[in-house]
Amino acid sequence: MRSTVRLRILITCGVLVAAGAGGWRLLPSDGVRTDPIAVGTTDEITSLDPAGAYDAGSWAIYSNVYQSLLTFKPGFTEPVPDAAESCGFAGSGLTTYRCTLRDDLTFSNGRRMTAEDVEYSFERMLGIKTDVGPQPLFPTLRSVDSQGRTVTFHLSAKDVTFPLKLATGAGSIVDRERYPAKKLRPDAAVDGSGPYVLKEYKPGVSALLEPNPRHKGAVTKAGHPVLVKYYAKSEELAGAWKAKDVQVTHRQLPPDFVSGLEAVDGTRVTEAESAEIRNLNFNVRPGSPMADRAVRQAVAAVLDRPAITTGAYKGTVEPLYSLIPQGFVGHSTAFYDRYPEPSGAKAGKILKDAGIATPVKFTFGYRQDDAYAAETTEIERQLEETGLFEVETVEVKWEDFQKQYAKGDFDAYTVGWLPDFPDSDSFTAPLVGTGNTLHNGFSDRLIDSLIASTQRFSDRSRATEDFEAIQNEVADDVPLVPLWQKKDYVLSTETVAGSPYLTDGTGIWRLWELSWI
Repeated sequence: MRSTVRLRILITCGVLVAAGAGGWRLLPSDGVRTDPIAVGTTDEITSLDPAGAYDAGSWAIYSNVYQSLLTFKPGFTEPVPDAAESCGFAGSGLTTYRCTLRDDLTFSNGRRMTAEDVEYSFERMLGIKTDVGPQPLFPTLRSVDSQGRTVTFHLSAKDVTFPLKLATGAGSIVDRERYPAKKLRPDAAVDGSGPYVLKEYKPGVSALLEPNPRHKGAVTKAGHPVLVKYYAKSEELAGAWKAKDVQVTHRQLPPDFVSGLEAVDGTRVTEAESAEIRNLNFNVRPGSPMADRAVRQAVAAVLDRPAITTGAYKGTVEPLYSLIPQGFVGHSTAFYDRYPEPSGAKAGKILKDAGIATPVKFTFGYRQDDAYAAETTEIERQLEETGLFEVETVEVKWEDFQKQYAKGDFDAYTVGWLPDFPDSDSFTAPLVGTGNTLHNGFSDRLIDSLIASTQRFSDRSRATEDFEAIQNEVADDVPLVPLWQKKDYVLSTETVAGSPYLTDGTGIWRLWELSWI
């Protein structure tokens, strides 16, 4: 993960600012406000149960209401203890990882947390194995056991990234007395030990969070009450900002709104380098036209990324030609090397040589949103103008969209991706490994072996060659086509401090950093 964050603050009302290398601090006012800070987002919570979700919106809340054994400090990529007192690999084999739990932890309901709760949380998550759950993140985790305050994880192979995975939402610890062992919790309540408690939740509308007085761990500052407001579309979020219904926005504002931020008065803008990417994914299961590699290669040969980034996204994103984005070990330009210029002629030859009749008809699913609709329209135009493809687009609400692509309802579908943890492995194993989170049916022994090889090196630079080899294989087999990489934007009014620290690309959503001025 990139360790440097560039801040661009637009200040128009003469507010006093103390500037520093890592950000800014504002002088507090005499009065102390106790009403919640309203934070707007288009991310959604698909499940409050950490065994049932693997998406940015759900995990953003998990980092506030649950604890993991490890976490990330702002701006750092090495995990530190949170619910754990200490953690580390046992011996030199890198297949046994052991943590000692703190002895002063309680869930928000008052029950003391034990190592059994940790063991239960992982066994439950792996056992329930929901279609959109986080279990694909732990392919090497063979078993978990606990004794006293010690939790031991037994791995099937060396995996130096395992501690990083523990620090994600997938490592959330739940109360074993409140969460069923073999199914997801049916109500909309949370029993966690994070820095916040969930006081009220209205699905698709809002989540009211209040500081958890019982919390002990890496977060030592008391947060301020926060009301997270959810918007189905980016245009709705922009409307809420303009109407002053929210004081902070994060993910996702419309591209035309973002491109005009320089002209927005009274707004503080945090512009950070980001690892958010977007891919066009293919369903390679038998029966889909995308099961034929030549069809996937032909699509890759046609796509004009600059036309997508400058048209649909108004230049707020950058073309991406690799599985691993810029700023990460092993980043390459494998797709550009193989398909340097958009070419209908090249795509036609690929299909003709493979004996595939044209036009190739396929379904293309995408999440409901104006920006994604514009993106899809541009991709559809590019493909159909060649005469080689006939595209049927399908717009679906996010929660249904996840379930439908997991079932194989679409031949192709676009999905944005944020890394689970700050390492290149977060773009390989979850996206192109066997049993990947995209549920596209893709599996390749060579890629799996290369992924396993990258997980052996504590010095991540030694994995560069393997990461590059993975990307070359992906560019050849094309289970997906990388489209773009974007920057991260957080907007706040002049009445709120702490917004530059809300996110840093480690997957932690630090709502406790926000406060009234």
